[in-house]
Amino acid sequence: MSSAAAGHADPAFAEVKAVFEAGLADGDDLGAAVAVFVDGHAVVDLWGGIADRRTGRPWTRDTACPTFSCTKAVTATAALLVAQQQGLGADEPVSAWWPEFAQHGKDGTSLSDLMTHRAGLPVLERPVSVAASADAAAMADLLARQRPIWAPGTEHGYHALTFGWLVGEYVRRHSGMTVGEFTRRHLGDRLFLGGADTLPEAARISSPPPEQRAWSAEHAPPIPDDTVSDMMAALADPESLFIRASSNPVASFNDPEVLAAGWPAAGLVTTARDLARFYSDLIGGTLLAPGHLREAIAERVRGRDRVLRLESAFGLGYMLPSQNFVVPEPAQRTVFGHPGAGGSVGLADLEHNVAFAFVPNLRRDWLAGDRRAHRLIAAVYNAL
Repeated sequence: MSSAAAGHADPAFAEVKAVFEAGLADGDDLGAAVAVFVDGHAVVDLWGGIADRRTGRPWTRDTACPTFSCTKAVTATAALLVAQQQGLGADEPVSAWWPEFAQHGKDGTSLSDLMTHRAGLPVLERPVSVAASADAAAMADLLARQRPIWAPGTEHGYHALTFGWLVGEYVRRHSGMTVGEFTRRHLGDRLFLGGADTLPEAARISSPPPEQRAWSAEHAPPIPDDTVSDMMAALADPESLFIRASSNPVASFNDPEVLAAGWPAAGLVTTARDLARFYSDLIGGTLLAPGHLREAIAERVRGRDRVLRLESAFGLGYMLPSQNFVVPEPAQRTVFGHPGAGGSVGLADLEHNVAFAFVPNLRRDWLAGDRRAHRLIAAVYNAL
């Protein structure tokens, strides 16, 4: 398979193309796509490599791929659009629209708490099957019945999967649609969140050799050694919040049943082009009123994350640059968005009017030396 990228890049963004092609050539990527919009115009739209290692199927212009937690920004936008349409605020109690949620001291929890990972419900306390996870109402009911791990609003910890069913219930109760249905109708008809009859053929997720997956001090980002050690200990402990938050349901994102379930925290299947276009529309005022977006990306939470064990920061559902979302220096003060497991990233910058997405199918980890998106983002800012 050639390491040459297909698609186009404006001459001013030639460095982005060079960085992307280097990733394909040196094996950092198996298959991937990158897209950049500036001032609403596509200046980079590149793809290449292999979509399915088993068959050798090539990555084509319309190859979609699971994007994991990049999904959360789309789900957050759906909720914010519902709130905008209905004139509702993020700080009203959840119990005002979801009375059943008020159990076990959760009566004061707000939508803002759900969207900033402060709800105290980062794990599902009983095993859930993939089939059951497709029932948004049942998943919401399960979480409504749970006792929070910490008092809502007092701390924050990454709700890796439960974020989607919690915030998604706001969308469902106010619009009558699941997040997936609402997204395709209002945010972008190429943003696929569930629905076996509509899902495109997706790239198959692969993992690098074990030696390339090991976390090490040599490859760690610039965060304290004790933080890295704490995270590694959590990763090795099956009872840690870190593991419990991300491993129930037990599932593979190569399983069509999982993708069809449309998990609203992790199930988005799309192309880099369509994810970047979503962010371009968002900062262009097409999806949310500019004032509402600025309010949503204002920092509401920053500090040590109870689940991830390192610093994380959030606006209303959007992740902000932090130890858990490391971006090049020129972007650190102005971007918002969300990374996904394995290296995918979607983000936007209101000040520079830039939207970016990188979607790979070879899962790598930042603490094991993954700098693919970081290098591409740096090349984008070099071109501005």
